[in-house]
Amino acid sequence: MREDIQSFIEQMTLEEKAGLCSGLDFWHTKGIERLGIPSLMLTDGPHGLRKQSSSPDHLGLSDSVPATCFPSAAGLSNSWDRALIERIGQALGIECRAEDVAILLGPGANIKRSPLCGRNFEYFSEDPYLSSEMAAHHIMGVQSQGVGASLKHFAANNQEHRRMTVDAVIDERTLREIYLASFEGAVKKAKPWTVMCAYNRLNGEYCSEHDTLLKGILRREWGFDGFVVSDWGAVNDRVKGLTAGLELEMPSNEGKGDLSIIQAVQSGEMPEAVLDQAVHRLLSVILKAANSLEPAAAFDKEAHHRLARQAAAESMVLLKNEGSILPLRREGRIAVIGELAVKPRYQGGGSSHIHPTRLDDIFEEMKRTAGESAELIFAQGYHLHTDDTDHLLLEEAVRAAASSSVAVLFAGLPDRYESEGYDRTHLNIPYNQVRLIEALSQVQPNLVVVLSNGAPVEMPWITKVKGVLEAYLGGQGLGGAIADLLFGEVNPNGKLAETFPMRLENNPSYLNFPGEGDRAEYKEGLFVGYRYYDAMKIKPLFPFGYGLSYTSFDYTDIELDKKEIQDTETVQVHVSVKNSGDRAGKEIIQLYVRDIESRVIRPDKELKGFAKVELQPEEEKTVSFTLDKRAFAYYNVTLKDWHVETGEFDILIGKSSRDIVLCERIVVRSTTKINRTVTRNTALADVLELPDAEPLIRELLQESPFARVDAQDEVSAEMLAAFVKFMPLRSLTAFGSSITDDRLERLLLVLNGANSEGYEEES
Repeated sequence: MREDIQSFIEQMTLEEKAGLCSGLDFWHTKGIERLGIPSLMLTDGPHGLRKQSSSPDHLGLSDSVPATCFPSAAGLSNSWDRALIERIGQALGIECRAEDVAILLGPGANIKRSPLCGRNFEYFSEDPYLSSEMAAHHIMGVQSQGVGASLKHFAANNQEHRRMTVDAVIDERTLREIYLASFEGAVKKAKPWTVMCAYNRLNGEYCSEHDTLLKGILRREWGFDGFVVSDWGAVNDRVKGLTAGLELEMPSNEGKGDLSIIQAVQSGEMPEAVLDQAVHRLLSVILKAANSLEPAAAFDKEAHHRLARQAAAESMVLLKNEGSILPLRREGRIAVIGELAVKPRYQGGGSSHIHPTRLDDIFEEMKRTAGESAELIFAQGYHLHTDDTDHLLLEEAVRAAASSSVAVLFAGLPDRYESEGYDRTHLNIPYNQVRLIEALSQVQPNLVVVLSNGAPVEMPWITKVKGVLEAYLGGQGLGGAIADLLFGEVNPNGKLAETFPMRLENNPSYLNFPGEGDRAEYKEGLFVGYRYYDAMKIKPLFPFGYGLSYTSFDYTDIELDKKEIQDTETVQVHVSVKNSGDRAGKEIIQLYVRDIESRVIRPDKELKGFAKVELQPEEEKTVSFTLDKRAFAYYNVTLKDWHVETGEFDILIGKSSRDIVLCERIVVRSTTKINRTVTRNTALADVLELPDAEPLIRELLQESPFARVDAQDEVSAEMLAAFVKFMPLRSLTAFGSSITDDRLERLLLVLNGANSEGYEEES
């Protein structure tokens, strides 16, 4: 194919090359008919196909063709199920082929820095490892069908406020370990055909023209070989962007960007070789997609709906189940309350809004699942379009709850609370819903709340209810999934992919979100999500990785195949898990790593592995993990690489980030030598860590005035030891010392790699 591409390029005019680097219209790439180069269609995703059937608009106002609406990423990530995510990707790829779509725009792998981000429903997690794994398997599923995925929004698009101009200011280590790591694993593992650059600036440079981001990191370091496409309207300077590695500008620029490219080549501002390279990357994907496209064929709508229902059930999280209120008994009178039960919120707003092939009716699905022995009654309770309380609806709901054996209230965030384009300003659900919960709890002790929302909410009312099922935005199959979970047809098995704070003020970005003007400083650094709550010892409402089940699981017998490794080796971790309850269920086993002692600031622990297993009652399985260098490493900004410090690490196995049940320790030895330059101002403690430095320093200390100080008590001795430990080398020549500056200079030569013989002879 490489020879064919080069042949195409040689036949193309300068104008054709430049034109290929921008869209034909809103959703299509340009074709070159005389050369047989086809035009391809790109459409929005990522949780469904949004192919607009009439005049296109990016805000989702125009209708789109019917497609399966799967749960959004915020929900899917709660499944922690790689295989399920891949199956959904495959289904999306099949639907793309049925509609002659070559590239699906998604998934979104941006980190959930703040629970206020209006687009969090479209992102996977606050943790980069979980996010990258989910994104990778989504991409692999889509691309297995010969359809390209477009990993987005690269990078640091973590807020909607001023998203097209804001400058995300992030230190290099935080950027690498948190915000880029979320993309890195997906790029390396799944090899997406395209990557979409973000609107925002990153450390002063627009992502659409960020040479270090697009060429240095994405291509040279990670090996990305597809093309980079702009987010729609994200291009600032077309020539600078093309030079930095942005191959395709979308949507059509009406010839303005093309003209800039042509003029830059003709004037010598940009070598034509840069344009040729961009065209080569574009053609490699265009021709691959064209060869993969098959004649349009209908997809199995019912099979895909069943998959959507299964995905919804696996994505929902049981947060509270006091007195085993759930699963509900299929008898007596059950009050179903809340407008969200009949007008469900099943997806987010904005460019990812899907026209579903069908939509489950929650109330009807609950009646069908409950059977004839139960009587279900409905009361609206509140209006979705306002926060104000309708007292007639409130009183009707109270009467319904009081006359029933149990009440299920559907609550959450209406569309107007969260969407692409703007961020939330608080974590509350509407006041009329809170007022309803309070009123219902006074007449009905058996109260269950089912939440529909794309991101965390505060729950000051949680002590007044017995059960809470977090349904997130469950897609078109949410009604059946909710019924399955409430009545025990499916055992809840989702676990949170993000932390729910007690209150907004507890979250790590609170003081710096969304920033001032066009500047958002990520001052919390590495401490995003559970990393912050662990470090600050703040109890969240619900921790990362948390979720309840109708059965119980016991963890035993953690084993490591090695107790000590070099950082070039791997270690196998084996854990036994048993279903000790009386229902079949699935459990998500989480593996975290803790560095016992480090020279650099590190989180208390970090997720480095997870597995989901299905177990029958009393069944036991062994789960295995493989940990490599990255599981123990941090990003060393001096080395410009990942580095492991020699030392001890804890391997932690947990049911959540706060429920660690097993621990084993391992020693990891670094194979990387860090050359530290020693100066007169280097602290003694740092010098003593260098190989062979200790005897030289101990000798000098014996000759220094500090060796002659007679500490009269234990406190004085400790103070002196601390003083000496962290004083600079130059202090050895002070305080009336006989150690000369010349002798110190000779020592520095030795410590920095010079021959030690001269020092020994003259000392």
